Amino acid sequence: MSSFNPSFGARLLAPDRTLFRLWAPGREAVSVEIESMPPVPMNRLADGWFEAEAAAGAGARYKFRISGDLAVPDPASRAQAGDVHDASVVCNPDSYQWKRKDWTGRPWHETVLVELHAGALGGFEGVMQQLPALADLGITAIELMPVADFPGPRNWGYDGVLPYAPDAAYGTPDQLKALVDAAHELDMMVFLDVVYNHFGPDGNYLGTYAPQFFRDDIHTPWGQAIDFRQRPVRDFFIENAIYWLDEFRFDGLRFDAVHAISDKDWLVEMAQRIRAAMPPGRHVHLVLENDDNSARLLERAPSHLYDAQWNDDMHHILHVMLTGEREGYYAGYINQWAEKLARGLSEGFIYQGEASLYAGGAPRGEPSGHLPPTSFVMFLQNHDQIGNRAFGERLTALANPHALRAAMALQLLSPHIPMLFMGEEVGATQPFLYFTSHLTQELADAVRNGRRQEFARFAAFSDPGQRERIPDPNAEETFQQSIPQADPTVAQSWREWIASLLAIRRTHIVPRLEGAASLGTEIIAPAAVKARWRMGDGKVLMLAINLGTSGVTIAYDRLADGQGGTLLFATDGVEDAITRNELPGRAFLAVLEPSA
Repeated sequence: MSSFNPSFGARLLAPDRTLFRLWAPGREAVSVEIESMPPVPMNRLADGWFEAEAAAGAGARYKFRISGDLAVPDPASRAQAGDVHDASVVCNPDSYQWKRKDWTGRPWHETVLVELHAGALGGFEGVMQQLPALADLGITAIELMPVADFPGPRNWGYDGVLPYAPDAAYGTPDQLKALVDAAHELDMMVFLDVVYNHFGPDGNYLGTYAPQFFRDDIHTPWGQAIDFRQRPVRDFFIENAIYWLDEFRFDGLRFDAVHAISDKDWLVEMAQRIRAAMPPGRHVHLVLENDDNSARLLERAPSHLYDAQWNDDMHHILHVMLTGEREGYYAGYINQWAEKLARGLSEGFIYQGEASLYAGGAPRGEPSGHLPPTSFVMFLQNHDQIGNRAFGERLTALANPHALRAAMALQLLSPHIPMLFMGEEVGATQPFLYFTSHLTQELADAVRNGRRQEFARFAAFSDPGQRERIPDPNAEETFQQSIPQADPTVAQSWREWIASLLAIRRTHIVPRLEGAASLGTEIIAPAAVKARWRMGDGKVLMLAINLGTSGVTIAYDRLADGQGGTLLFATDGVEDAITRNELPGRAFLAVLEPSA
């Protein structure tokens, strides 16, 4: 039984009785209109709140009448009878009967993530069908891109406007719970990406009855900033986070682009309240996307706030080394490749207060070398880094295959937390494009034209004719092209290769991760680095990678079994080169050394 009752939305009090609540400080009168019933006037309470009880049970459809010509869905709707402009539905939070009732989660250091888009995989039931194969690979957690209700049947999820309602295009709330339950039965965790920095452009009615939800003095790339100075606004999102973790039993949340949230103290409050709301013994993990590189949010003392951050720095340097690309934010990583890679491996963030070449010279980041390596989620690809490209190319289409495998081995065997993007596990070559299904032609045209204009600053798209080739986000074909497909000629070999790496991680690295700390790095060559960590049991993990095209000299001290070192993994050709003290080009190896 769900133990948490958010203060927003419709709460079932009895099988035929529901309490409706709305924060509408911009209105003097509000009523709730329940299908097949006369309107019910709501009581006006202090601080802009309205509430009413009515004889309605689970399944009842309703809207809030805020003026003579406008009735709106519940901003905290638990489900919609259709799309974002339609009626909201009263839900019974206890209707789903959980199978894995004893699940308390897994420790963070055991996490091996794969990011998924529910719509591209056939909705919640389609994702459920993928779980056994992912578990067999050694994946311990899936992360769903946002599922909050958005306009139309297709969207990345970052245009959501009803944060409490799983989008009906993916399935019902109970089907989402069944997906989480099925993962838990396989000992897999489920994370959810949530968006608290903005609302989408279509279906957000909050400004018509709660203009205090937004502030006029700060604008974001998505419009007016959300006003986290307001207590009801702070509670709306904090309670949303607790709602997903409590009622749906998600194991963790990834918070999208929190650098766009102006009130940084709210991030501290949110983590504290989430932690306080969870029962003792339950593992709940909170992960940030934060371009500010705020190391203080990841510290374990004096209080445990966030477990980790998506490490864009590591993605960017590895992408530049793999592809040679230099434009956009990659401009901040085009110099001193090995030095940047070494710093990322040993300290997490590459930018720790330095000025970036890309961001107009603005300093970014905080010192992070004191944090454990598990504070950083390492990825070579994700929805942003693939889909924000004009044609959505994956690294299988951009990078040398040997260099790509070396980088993936580094990712999967480092003490950082690894994350794959759906399709990587089978070597997919299909693009992952930016797609939407906006309901008005005006908005669809604006998004298409705006996206094409964004690329005008890149040399490859300076010609307007080239920009016209960029896929239309609103076209269904764009979505269809983004569905990952497994090429039967290569998929099995990719699965076996990744499974072998994750077996090494599970056996030799995960049991030693708690207490692991960097012992430093060594620059071997302009594109080659050697890194070492003292693991929790005192043994030393040494990783070496060379993303250059030529071999480099490397000291293999303490490697041979006679000296106590164990070769955990090496890419093709490395073992033969060991006798020559050489690390070939586009190669990687991992060694477990005796205690330092």
